[in-house]
Amino acid sequence: MMQLHFIAIGGSAMHSLALAMHRMGHHVTGSDDAIFDPSRTKLEQAGLLPETFGWYPEKLNDTIDVVILGMHAKPDNPELMQAQALGLKIQSYPEFLAAMCQEKSTVVIAGSHGKTTITAMVLHVLNYHEVDTDFMVGAPVPAVSETLSLSDDNDFVLLEGDEYLSSAIDPSPKFLWYKPEIALISGIAWDHVNVFPTFEDYVSQFEKFIFSMVEGGVLIYNEEDLTLKTLVEKSTHPVKKIPYSTPNHSIENGITYLKTSEGSLPLAVFGNHNLSNLAGAQWIAQLMGVDASDFYEAIPSFTGAAKRLELLEKGQKSVLFKDFAHAPSKVKATAKAVKSQFPNHKIRVCLELHTYSSLDATFIEQFKDTLIPADEAIVFYDPVALKIKNRAPIDPDTIKKAFDHPSIQVITAPLSLEEELMSKQYSNCVLVMMSSGNFGGLDWEKLKQTIRKA
Repeated sequence: MMQLHFIAIGGSAMHSLALAMHRMGHHVTGSDDAIFDPSRTKLEQAGLLPETFGWYPEKLNDTIDVVILGMHAKPDNPELMQAQALGLKIQSYPEFLAAMCQEKSTVVIAGSHGKTTITAMVLHVLNYHEVDTDFMVGAPVPAVSETLSLSDDNDFVLLEGDEYLSSAIDPSPKFLWYKPEIALISGIAWDHVNVFPTFEDYVSQFEKFIFSMVEGGVLIYNEEDLTLKTLVEKSTHPVKKIPYSTPNHSIENGITYLKTSEGSLPLAVFGNHNLSNLAGAQWIAQLMGVDASDFYEAIPSFTGAAKRLELLEKGQKSVLFKDFAHAPSKVKATAKAVKSQFPNHKIRVCLELHTYSSLDATFIEQFKDTLIPADEAIVFYDPVALKIKNRAPIDPDTIKKAFDHPSIQVITAPLSLEEELMSKQYSNCVLVMMSSGNFGGLDWEKLKQTIRKA
């Protein structure tokens, strides 16, 4: 049994790892200056919620085997400084996770977009066929109770691989710790400009990821992404390279059908990006022991990971989706998918600028034409988010010019956003709310009720 202390235990990934270690019998303690649901309730139920919030260096002593450092903790965190002074072993979340999985066959799903969905698709198929695996996924998946599961028994571990830095004292991308035998890259589209200031710098992280793979491993990649295709084809690392692309499909009466050798299969998800994700997921599932026929049996019941084109409400003539899209490539793919699936509806998109990249006045130009499939577009940012991320306000005219959409509103006050959304007519309309944030505390129940009545 290990003595583990989590600095910033309330994070979405950190609390899941803490719970997993607790279930495996290790002694877990932790601290954070604020913890919100669902993390708070889950930690409380397990008896792991800190008695008081804040940082307490006195919690650190030489009986602790590993201090696990979360992204929320800064370099001057009092507990981190105490751990360093005591010479304790300090590991980032991905470094510790990799150490726990080093005896397993590691499968990593990477890419600028789609990695959560692909991981969730594979988990859904494995769960459908009662195939156990260890895993870590970035969002809740239907029929799977946790976002992370570790055991002593399973041979495989399936990990969502993030290119963002590991911790405040470890600037290496998270996915470089995992060293997979099997990997998938879904695509490359510049993101995280606060860490990777140029596109070339960002792309180089994926080159490093390929070279981090076990020699003789298998790399699955989206050949429709030309940047990725070029990177993979020129790589000299000795791995087997298998390309995939968007499979044949059709849309009939608002339902997407996947064309297979066993006939057309109706899907609960839609959009070319999700069809592409499905093709990649099929390869991964096959390499983990599920053949094509079993994959086709399971995939029609996959309804998506949380917040990934998640259906929140449906009225007689209206639909409300919530989507995690925030980077330009994700925004464009989602808008295009909704327009293709609902060609006879008015498409209204509300995008919140919430990430470091999207709130950067120079990066905003990357959003050009991303919302063109929408009939109406609203772009919102919350001044509170700007303050937290130490970003200066972006002039609304700069945003309008960057997006270059003929019908666009820019709103910068949460109350004004809510009033605007509630005042709209939603008959024969699809509303898509895109963000990795919370739209300034929007009243979702009130919005769902508005959609329901339309």
